[in-house]
Amino acid sequence: MATILTCCTSSDPGGYPTDTIATRDGGNLKITFFAHSSLAFEYDGRWIYVDPVSGNADYASLPKADFILVSHEHYDHLDSTAIEAIATPDTRIILPESSYRQLGKGEVMHNGDTLDLGFMQIEAIPAYNTTAGRQQFHPNTGRDNGYLLTLGGLRVYIAGDSEDTPEMLALKNIDIAFLPVNQPYTMTEEQAARVVRTMQPRIFYPYHYGQVDHKTDLNKLGQLIADLPGVEMRIRPLE
Repeated sequence: MATILTCCTSSDPGGYPTDTIATRDGGNLKITFFAHSSLAFEYDGRWIYVDPVSGNADYASLPKADFILVSHEHYDHLDSTAIEAIATPDTRIILPESSYRQLGKGEVMHNGDTLDLGFMQIEAIPAYNTTAGRQQFHPNTGRDNGYLLTLGGLRVYIAGDSEDTPEMLALKNIDIAFLPVNQPYTMTEEQAARVVRTMQPRIFYPYHYGQVDHKTDLNKLGQLIADLPGVEMRIRPLE
């Protein structure tokens, strides 16, 4: 696998932290970090937003979306106001069926579906809870999506709200992984470390962390994977 070249974190015009990562086709992938699970990717002149939520960013001041990816129907992931702030008539909204029923528009991707857009490929990965007593948050019914994006030769996995499922653990050749770390809704530090040790992404971003009942211990998480060669854990302000 080719080496990924990275540059330092900076800020976009809106003041949000960004990382820029060189792609294998000679381009650049810019990642903007808002909060919780709200992200944006800029590649090849196109803007792809993930789970935009009004409280996480001033979306009215941001570039319009070419694509919006919604992982599931919960209020902290699906927000019609934020979507309207960045959408145009040409914006393609990708989302699970239950989210489509709530929003009333978009293109449905079911677990396992793939979409080839030329400049980007999208695969919908199942996202769900596995721990007894927690399946009610994200049931294993095909309701929710994570997304695997291929951009410029880079494979970028955005897990959505999920624990360490067999489908997640089976993913290979992941360059960049966004994994949620806060029980009871997503993963413990140990579960996230298990995924990182199995998947071995080049860059690992914990996200959806530090909230509600379980205060994520990022130092502990870093220690659990500290011996892995070639994996860089990056902490960005995603509480």
